[in-house]
Amino acid sequence: MALRKMVAATGVFLLLGAATPVGRLEVDVAGLRSADGVIRVCLTADPQAFPACHNDVHAARRNVPAGSPLLAFAALPPGDYAAAVMHDENGNRRLDTIAGIPREGFGFSRNPVVRFGPPRFAAARFQVAGEANRQQVRMRYMF
Repeated sequence: MALRKMVAATGVFLLLGAATPVGRLEVDVAGLRSADGVIRVCLTADPQAFPACHNDVHAARRNVPAGSPLLAFAALPPGDYAAAVMHDENGNRRLDTIAGIPREGFGFSRNPVVRFGPPRFAAARFQVAGEANRQQVRMRYMF
């Protein structure tokens, strides 16, 4: 009987040891000009899907009230990611623009320089490697 328990315990240990490690990411949004509307975050590991996460079935999206600018993503597999953040002040579920220039706030992980259009995935890329990961994204407003 003791041998059975030892074998069973060893099997559980091996199964737990073979589990894929997962990480947790907190995104702290700084520099919001108001608490109106919603903060929308798109997190992707696919460079082709960045920044809008289009056609990425594995992308993670979060929406929180602008008055609560801390978002969490749990159970992320280790790897490279990039995040795009939008302050949807009027709650219409899109980034409003005038002549292609954003009227609402936006930001990206690692806070890369933004010139004409969004940065490339490589400029916003960061690594999730353990349980506790944090990115602070500074919002930018053009108007």
